[in-house]
Amino acid sequence: MEALKQSLLELITETSTNLPPDVREAIKKAKESENAGTRAALALSTISDNIQMAEENISPICQDTGMPTFKIKVPVGANQMEITRNIREAIVEATETGILRPNSVDSLTGENSGNNLGEGVPVIHYEQWEKNKIEVRLILKGGGCENKNIQYSLPCELEGLGRAGRDLDGIRKCILHSVYQAQGQGCSAGFIGVGIGGDRTTGYELAKQQLFRKAYDTNPNPDLAKLEDYIMENANKLSIGTMGFGGNTTLLGCKVGTMHRIPASFFVSVAYNCWAFRRQGVTIDPETGKINSWLYKDKPQKSAPITVTESASNQQQASGSREIVLTPPISEEQIRNLKVGDVVILNGLIHTGRDTLHKYLMDHDTPVDLQGGVIYHCGPVMLKDSGGKWQVKAAGPTTSIREEPYQSDIIEKFGIRAVIGKGGMGAKTLAGLQKHGAVYLNAIGGAAQYYADCITEVEGVHFMEFGVPEAMWHLQVKNFAAIVTMDAHGNSLHQDVEASSLEKLAQFKEPVFS
Repeated sequence: MEALKQSLLELITETSTNLPPDVREAIKKAKESENAGTRAALALSTISDNIQMAEENISPICQDTGMPTFKIKVPVGANQMEITRNIREAIVEATETGILRPNSVDSLTGENSGNNLGEGVPVIHYEQWEKNKIEVRLILKGGGCENKNIQYSLPCELEGLGRAGRDLDGIRKCILHSVYQAQGQGCSAGFIGVGIGGDRTTGYELAKQQLFRKAYDTNPNPDLAKLEDYIMENANKLSIGTMGFGGNTTLLGCKVGTMHRIPASFFVSVAYNCWAFRRQGVTIDPETGKINSWLYKDKPQKSAPITVTESASNQQQASGSREIVLTPPISEEQIRNLKVGDVVILNGLIHTGRDTLHKYLMDHDTPVDLQGGVIYHCGPVMLKDSGGKWQVKAAGPTTSIREEPYQSDIIEKFGIRAVIGKGGMGAKTLAGLQKHGAVYLNAIGGAAQYYADCITEVEGVHFMEFGVPEAMWHLQVKNFAAIVTMDAHGNSLHQDVEASSLEKLAQFKEPVFS
């Protein structure tokens, strides 16, 4: 049924490129809550620009289009095999046109299938119902926020909060801790879905199901509604902020569900989602395959419940920071002159490098001279034009902490002066930056269109055998802006925010729900 495939393709395209109104409203309120000129306010302005650019360009909001996960309800007698076949065909076409990044990787060989198909991919969950229509919901949840999912087994001891027992108050502590542990690595400000109970598998599934709820709905369970409101009010008091820069808004939404469990197990599962909350849904006529209605396009009837708190620590003015323009190759003297908070504008050649490349370079030479160069933690969406030349469809930063085992050694081995990514890095990298004269530049996570617009030319590519996201792309950039969050003097904004938020977390140690 060609109409069904086209309907599914339209759903995939809309989900990847256009945030629904409830998410936009939550981000709008977050932007309004920040003090003008702060790093958080500037980051949210970039995010807002990126959302608009993605919609206008019909291109991915974020370059990491995640693992497509479908939740489908079908009438009795519907051919699920036929629906699955059409989903797979639509996924392939969306990948070929740059709406999705090829993200399906063989877990044993590391080979990328190139078309987003593979064992268990895409994820499709079916459920029968008595209505005579097909309902298809889709979520595109990227790896950066997926890696910040967390599951607690009660009772347990939590850093900053002490013992969490097998009760509502223990659940409260787990949820607050889940927000704290994510810091800026999941592209905060974010949304969380929480699953209480079940086993390890169904608990996570329940948590992810909560992300299909609208940001402004009210939980029908009064105890859970009270818990959701409490978390929204108090998680933002941690002042982790957008991208972990500090700020008034850390959490944009919290939705909690519960299910029965066995006596021996008590799990609290948290599915973390970044600000680029890409989920959409449609109802489809089972006879024609055409879309009847959209599920997430209505305007919010009330504002998303974001509560913010003013504090002196949130008044750090980015407007007082220096703006430094650099052109690679960069000298050690130029790097040593930078400090945390400086805004760096890059013009010239930079090189992408992610997990596979970093592992490879530990034991091999690089195909290009990286002395004084810049490595960008990025897995872009790339397409060839009619002339066979590569064009960048989306190119935001990936989460940098995955490169922590390699980064310091790579900096020393090749003389790299700057690393661009998101979410910050750890103690080993910080020591390497100080020893070898390099800096870490935090770009705005998810802002894939904003940064793609800074790329003027693709000079070339190496290691295409690693797959498009993991290949080493050589990119000419202009006015590429990022903030120094780890400098060559041993200073780290990420360490400072984490320490401050841990201190704030401790205020929630005492029981609230009896």
